[in-house]
Amino acid sequence: MSVPDTQTLRVEALTQDAFAPFGEVLDTAAASTIYTINDGTAQRFHALAQVDTQSGGGAPIISLFRAQPRELPFAVRMLERHPLGSQAFMPLAPHPYLVVVGSSPDAIPRAFLALPGQGINLHRGVWHHPLLALAVTSDFLVIDRAGAGNNCDEVMLPATYLIVSAAVTS
Repeated sequence: MSVPDTQTLRVEALTQDAFAPFGEVLDTAAASTIYTINDGTAQRFHALAQVDTQSGGGAPIISLFRAQPRELPFAVRMLERHPLGSQAFMPLAPHPYLVVVGSSPDAIPRAFLALPGQGINLHRGVWHHPLLALAVTSDFLVIDRAGAGNNCDEVMLPATYLIVSAAVTS
């Protein structure tokens, strides 16, 4: 058995445009509609993403994930996807984290740095790496699908992709 090639992934800024093929960025800057609510004491950043859970009779659920920090350099060797529903992650503390996504297991994945306050909503079927917390254990509010059917496919990648630094490069 041969050792797979190793390639270094550059880390990109998590912007709405760059992330659009994979899902939505959940942050106040992404809001197209903002309402003043609660007698003028709060703002609602409305409809930042669509929750997609109805395939196969699924229903939306809300969970908490606690992610252990990953050390860099980090080797990306696998991806997963959820073919029956979207999956949203919103950090509950002001810590950056990495998001790795790909258009297919054969394509070179992309790595994004999510800044404090930025969440993501992965479209149904988007290949991605499990949570990559940085520096500290981090809690995330997760909105995804519960219901019948296999909603998690995992694959080993044909190459290893190394994330050397969490710094955004251009």
